[in-house]
Amino acid sequence: MSAAELTIVRGRPSAGQRITRILSSSVVNVVLLLVALFWLIPSVGLFLTSLRSGADSASSGWWNVFTKPAQLTIENYSNLLSNSTITGSFLNTIMIAVPATVLVVLIGSIAGYAFAWMQFWGRDWLLIAVIVLLAVPVQVALIPLARLFGTLGIFGSVVGVVLFHTGFGLPFAIFLLRNFFTQVPSELLEAARIDGAGEWRIFFRIVLPLGLPAIASLAIFQFLWTWNDMLVALIFTDSSSMPITVAIQTQLRQFGANIDVLSSGAFLSMIVPLIVFFAFQRYFVQALLAGSQK
Repeated sequence: MSAAELTIVRGRPSAGQRITRILSSSVVNVVLLLVALFWLIPSVGLFLTSLRSGADSASSGWWNVFTKPAQLTIENYSNLLSNSTITGSFLNTIMIAVPATVLVVLIGSIAGYAFAWMQFWGRDWLLIAVIVLLAVPVQVALIPLARLFGTLGIFGSVVGVVLFHTGFGLPFAIFLLRNFFTQVPSELLEAARIDGAGEWRIFFRIVLPLGLPAIASLAIFQFLWTWNDMLVALIFTDSSSMPITVAIQTQLRQFGANIDVLSSGAFLSMIVPLIVFFAFQRYFVQALLAGSQK
């Protein structure tokens, strides 16, 4: 092959490059923007409904605010703050989601480091057991754990729900963080051991900072799963410990009369996970791109 032919071959764009150029075109960007706007319509509708009175929402659709902006009011949120059921359930949701997330991240990080870099008897069999637990559905444990929590006296309390979410969140946490921690260079850990650092010091000073993207991603998944859960909370909580998902579900029995409470409460329940996601979005993207950068 001559030099001229070789230059032509080298200058010819590959299939991947052609696809990349097509996907980056303005037409595709416009289509993606339209899809994003279409996906946001229910959220926008919920927000506008939460700013309308119950009578207006019952008589017309939320899109009427564009022609009648005088319908917008914050009275629903004022009434929501005076609703003890909703405010109490909102605090219960925080008391459930935050400890369940912290415990899963803390225990999962320690266990993931142990499975990745420590040698102990039965390590491989225990890892297989963790992987098997990933396939166990939540519904299988509802009745056995309900009986166990009843015997321990924590059925119907926030503690029982936190323990349930922690137990079912740990297999995924251990598996995810173990795979991420194995990508830490072994030379770095060996150098720390030569300098006299123990396992705890290596974990907190080296592995934990390097694994921050994966830990943040795990925290996002666990928090969203716990915050939005209704099945477990519906079974393991009572009227004094129910989260906001169960509180909103109880209001659905009188949907027509409580649409103002439902809309504002649902939007309040939705906005908190969004804030958490966008706050940790940078770490979440880093974790997704970590494998391609190795």
